[in-house]
Amino acid sequence: MTRETNIVPFTMPSGITDVNGKPYMADAKGALVPVEVIKAQHLLEDEVVRKIMGFALALSAQITRFRGHTFTDLGELDALLAQEYGLTKGGAKGNRTYSTHDSLFAVEVRVQDQIDFGPELQIAKTLVDECLNEWSADARPELRALVTRAFNTDKEGKINRSEIFTLLRLDVEDRRWKEAMRAVKEAMRVVGSKSYLRFRMREAFDAPWQTVTIDLAAA
Repeated sequence: MTRETNIVPFTMPSGITDVNGKPYMADAKGALVPVEVIKAQHLLEDEVVRKIMGFALALSAQITRFRGHTFTDLGELDALLAQEYGLTKGGAKGNRTYSTHDSLFAVEVRVQDQIDFGPELQIAKTLVDECLNEWSADARPELRALVTRAFNTDKEGKINRSEIFTLLRLDVEDRRWKEAMRAVKEAMRVVGSKSYLRFRMREAFDAPWQTVTIDLAAA
């Protein structure tokens, strides 16, 4: 079954190497294997995956170009509005929204701070551990698991930021816990920011907004 698409795929390498006039393909260890001894189902799978990857790489490049063009267009619009009309979009943080005159289409730029944690986090971990040890059996297993996930580092040495923020939302009256959460907040460092694009549309001015999905994982 054929499907129409406007995306021109990358020309994927066939994976075939000619050795003395005979076709070979590399296996997972890099060894060359004669095509004639490779199972038909493996060759078929290889062909389909290469076809899909050709479209995936082309789509990825197209989205990258689209993102770059979008930021360029919005930047030029900002410059024009400032120069000709003395207008500035958005607030100090950089979040801004652009919409059509009928308010049916909108492009949003959202700036998200990238947060890291300083040495105060170790003070927080010590205080939290004291709380858990003293609470003993009264400490719910799920709370212990949450604390473990929050302070454990991944293979890159980074802590789980989302779990840390979950700890901050917990309502615990223990004085040391509150001190620990204060230490967590003091440990936060804004080390940069990243801009995200969001596209929204609606059928009428009083209709609910719908997000135009570009993220393949969310499609």
